[in-house]
Amino acid sequence: MTTTSTTKILAAEAVGTAILMLGGPGSAILAGGKIGELGVSLAFGFSLLVAAYVVGPISGCHVNPAVTAGMALMRKIEVRQIPAYVIGQLVGAALGGGFLYAIANGKKGFSASASGFATNGFGNRSPGGYNFGAMVVVEIIFTGLLVFTVLATTSKKFTPAMGGLTVGLVLALIHLVTIPVDNTSVNPARSIGAVIWSGSGDAWKQIWAFIVFPLVGAAIGVLVWMLVDDDASLEGSMLDNAAMRGARDRAAQVTGKVGSAADRAGQALDDRISWRLAGVRGGGGAPPPR
Repeated sequence: MTTTSTTKILAAEAVGTAILMLGGPGSAILAGGKIGELGVSLAFGFSLLVAAYVVGPISGCHVNPAVTAGMALMRKIEVRQIPAYVIGQLVGAALGGGFLYAIANGKKGFSASASGFATNGFGNRSPGGYNFGAMVVVEIIFTGLLVFTVLATTSKKFTPAMGGLTVGLVLALIHLVTIPVDNTSVNPARSIGAVIWSGSGDAWKQIWAFIVFPLVGAAIGVLVWMLVDDDASLEGSMLDNAAMRGARDRAAQVTGKVGSAADRAGQALDDRISWRLAGVRGGGGAPPPR
């Protein structure tokens, strides 16, 4: 990999993450009172959609360390590319947050710490009063959903032109569901980009959670993708080890038994429906066994 390509990845991720910050947290900070949670959710989705089509052809538009982790685990990017992605994302998040801070301070009486500055939080910092456990579930499950969707859009079975629209819609969906819980992170860079300008010590105390649990969610998203996609194999990923192979084989045995039971149930239902239809048409014969 050349220095030029590394620089372009870093720059593209910085631009893409800045777009996400300006459109996502920016909508909450500057217009949240007028557009509400629905508007903020759509703004996040639109921002990712725009960034995907603008910088996607250059870097893939991860704009999220959790997505980069998922892509690296699936070996869709090289390990040596990870620093360029993550540094670009953090730089873009910091710049985007800084631009928002400069704009917001143009309003008399504005206080970043008092407003929360679109930071994430749980417990007494949760918009809806949700506790630590609820935040953990949200960040793991919904980051997993985001990474799963990104992996789906980058598979050879998916139409590339629809990728940006799909990931934009899923990010909007995630925000619609989870904003009341913890103000929705699913993206460590987005969380860091807001907290460094927030002036809130409490936000800094909780920031670790919005780095750790989205990364855990990314790994879960990768595992689920490998479970459902025929072309994704554990042996082709960075998760390949004896313990994971054993867990995969046990899961395959369980799903195989469930699948066989479902096949038998489906065949029995089909036989009974066919017998009923034959009876309606005047046919005879004994009913199929139960």
